[in-house]
Amino acid sequence: MDSPVISSMRAAIDIGTNTVLLLAAEVNDGVISPIHEEHRVPRLGKGVDTDKNINEAATQRVTLALKEYKDLLLRDFPDLESVVVTATSAVRDARNREEFMQSVKKETGFTIRLLSGTEEAEWTAYGALSVLGGVPQNRLIIDIGGGSTEVAALSGMKITDAHSFDMGSVRFTERFLRDDPPKKEQISACRKGIENLLNNRPFDIKKGAVLVGVAGTVTTLAGISLGLTEYQPEKLNGYVLTLESIRSVIERFSVTHSQKMLKEHPVYLKGRADIFMAGMLILEGLMEQFDIQKLIASTGGIRHGAILKAQKKRH
Repeated sequence: MDSPVISSMRAAIDIGTNTVLLLAAEVNDGVISPIHEEHRVPRLGKGVDTDKNINEAATQRVTLALKEYKDLLLRDFPDLESVVVTATSAVRDARNREEFMQSVKKETGFTIRLLSGTEEAEWTAYGALSVLGGVPQNRLIIDIGGGSTEVAALSGMKITDAHSFDMGSVRFTERFLRDDPPKKEQISACRKGIENLLNNRPFDIKKGAVLVGVAGTVTTLAGISLGLTEYQPEKLNGYVLTLESIRSVIERFSVTHSQKMLKEHPVYLKGRADIFMAGMLILEGLMEQFDIQKLIASTGGIRHGAILKAQKKRH
């Protein structure tokens, strides 16, 4: 006699340095089926790299997004079993992180789970693979966020190494790329900063490892390469980007104002046009460091990993 299918409806919200993302999904025996996704760009981490504090305006922008998500979930998903809310680099780095999390709880009722850098890398890795099928055994998962970049090496489903680098698209735009388009010397300084960080924390990458990339930099590059005019995860998942193609987009952005590029690709560059160059430079640096020429795009991430974690705890 077949075992009964264990099904539940769950949601996860990822408070990142640049975005706040919502995923509502059905989970059947550990398999995630996304039902609804939302995207906001309140840029929580603006100025955190310099000031080490989350400012009040950013707190209000994030709180507004969370209230909108809460209303949506209550209205459209009355059978929802749980909502996991996570925060990452910008909150980790802020001196006033406790005040921020208490403010969010008071205003929204959400208790934030603040992930360590290693947890962020691990949850992202499991989330990234949850939407892909048939990826070879040895994998390297990279997540370029606004404030940090997570790298996780996997053999099968076992994580063999994971690390969070203090470099992200918002952080390195503020630190290095102050002009739009950036000057050549600014791009060179950014590349050097990326190289220095990566050299200080080497990874033992097995030969033939497959690189999987998540988050806005990767999905935006895939969307641009595919010529998509709307967000279509079914087309983005599994799309292969080459280092050569990434460098060609870097070249375009190095001589073109971000607002002009935004007009050409409004869906994918909205809220990230001015920080996209830093993300691409980080991606380029990672692929050079690991001597990998191709990358598989995934729309999975922390949200998917959080839902999987919640499902495991239940059992």
